[in-house]
Amino acid sequence: MIRNETEYRHALKSRDEQAARLLAQRAALAASGLAPAELDRGMAPMVTFHQQLIEEIDLYEALRRDGPSAVQRLPTVGLQLVGLRIAQSLSQRELAERLGVHESQVSRDERNEYHGITVERVTRILTALGLEMTAHYTPTRPALLPS
Repeated sequence: MIRNETEYRHALKSRDEQAARLLAQRAALAASGLAPAELDRGMAPMVTFHQQLIEEIDLYEALRRDGPSAVQRLPTVGLQLVGLRIAQSLSQRELAERLGVHESQVSRDERNEYHGITVERVTRILTALGLEMTAHYTPTRPALLPS
């Protein structure tokens, strides 16, 4: 996940460089006489990696543009916290100041996607962001009834 403007600029540059490499690789494989199915199979790993980068860029841009509503697509609490900070255009340094911790702590926590974070800590971060947490539960399968 892209966490700040520096990573975003780097991702944009990487996306453009990868696109050029994809075109060159496809041309080289095509020139070697590979059948279309073989060419697609040979290109699949590079294409998948490129698509993942594009999705990360799109998510970062959606967070900046649409705010917290874009966070609903994130799968874990840790990523949601990073997304909420980005949606508020808040830097890691600014969040650290609000939490009373060093910027390196926020950077490390975000890099680890807040692995193992406690509910108390989530609450502190959300409070620093001016938010509160609510929960919504949706069953994924019918509940087992006692017999």
